[in-house]
Amino acid sequence: MADDDDLAERVRALLAREPDRAERRMFGGLALLLGGRMALAVTGRGELMVRAGADAAEELLERAGVEPVVMRGRPTRGWVLVRPEVLEDDDALGDWVARGAATARSLGPRR
Repeated sequence: MADDDDLAERVRALLAREPDRAERRMFGGLALLLGGRMALAVTGRGELMVRAGADAAEELLERAGVEPVVMRGRPTRGWVLVRPEVLEDDDALGDWVARGAATARSLGPRR
């Protein structure tokens, strides 16, 4: 199984008890939605896109192994990309998944 498949399974396990969870193939990877809002995405390279909110994302970019999400040559506001080496630790992955889930939930369900 590829690294991104392993990561997707680990993220699924962490979100297993979340109500109104859905998955969609997007961005060459797997997007995970809560209440219709994208919270996280596992990329085809084993990275994790995390919805963090605009203010928090700026601070998180100062951490090692965290980069801006770039789409069409432009940084995406409110999202960060976490490198695979940061996600090897289960506790660290849990923290990133919880952050993405909390940020998506804070927006309320999509109508």
